Amino acid sequence: MKRKTMRGQLIGRRVLKTAVAVFITAFLCDLLGWPPVFAVITAIVTIEPTVTQSIKKGFVRFPASAIGSAFAVILIYFFGDSPITYTLATLLTIIVCYRLKLHDGLLVATLTAVAMIEVIHSNLFYSFLIRLGTTTIGLSVSTLVNMFILPPDYSGKIKGKVDQLLSDTGEELAFVVQRMTDGTLDKDLEEAINKRLHASFYETEKLIDLQLADLKYNRLDETSLERLELKETELYYIERIHYHIGNMMDTPFHELQWTKEEKNRLNSMVFMLADFMKNPDDYKKEVYHTQALLLLDRFWESKRPSEDNRTKFFTPEVIILYELLSIFSLAENILDE
Repeated sequence: MKRKTMRGQLIGRRVLKTAVAVFITAFLCDLLGWPPVFAVITAIVTIEPTVTQSIKKGFVRFPASAIGSAFAVILIYFFGDSPITYTLATLLTIIVCYRLKLHDGLLVATLTAVAMIEVIHSNLFYSFLIRLGTTTIGLSVSTLVNMFILPPDYSGKIKGKVDQLLSDTGEELAFVVQRMTDGTLDKDLEEAINKRLHASFYETEKLIDLQLADLKYNRLDETSLERLELKETELYYIERIHYHIGNMMDTPFHELQWTKEEKNRLNSMVFMLADFMKNPDDYKKEVYHTQALLLLDRFWESKRPSEDNRTKFFTPEVIILYELLSIFSLAENILDE
């Protein structure tokens, strides 16, 4: 199983596109009689997760490479091929790129500056122009390859992550309510679960942002775009469900006055919802609505008198039932799609 996973990683989209970009870049440089190494270096580091990033970072890497090339040429003129040349080329390139905020171009600029020192000994200005040309080829080829050959598509990953988040959130909901009703909720354990889910939310949101950023370069068909927007909306609802679960955790659940039978009925309702969240294909609207109405009835009946015989509206029972009703409403928006 591990061998199969490793093979899948080695022949992924980005690896294939990098190989294609390197071949085309080297081929074009060979046609022009230019040394391909600098262009190939640029092409390799310019293959980004999205076309947008390739273009955006390309506008940073070109001037950064020009700076590195310029320092290499100037220092070779004064010091020749010597240790001080390598040192100053590296140091000055990093300092200037950093001060100009060309952070995304630091690597390729420094590599270009250092690699040029060994291969340039005459015609310095001509060599400088060739380096700009090879950099341009590397940037252009890698961007075009990223745009037209196996363009980035995260739709499958987004769907899988959103579906998994819905299932994990359902499990979290059932866990929290059961532990609250029996008074054994461990907040440290729940915080660990929250941390894991937050990381998954962040990863999914990042994938959606990457996909949306490339729409102006690689338009999705209408069906794929609708699916992406649907998953984006579902993610929003799941985040809201997670928010309401957090609110329940802050409730003083040790003060709950429900009987054991009432707690069991509440757990049954929550387990039903959690099952639907984990298995949306088994969702039954009539059953769901029946349980939601029962929960609503319990909400209105949950007010109890306080010790001074005045009605205390915001009891732990009222708060928990309100949060659960909110969760039921949000989950229905997902399950009804």
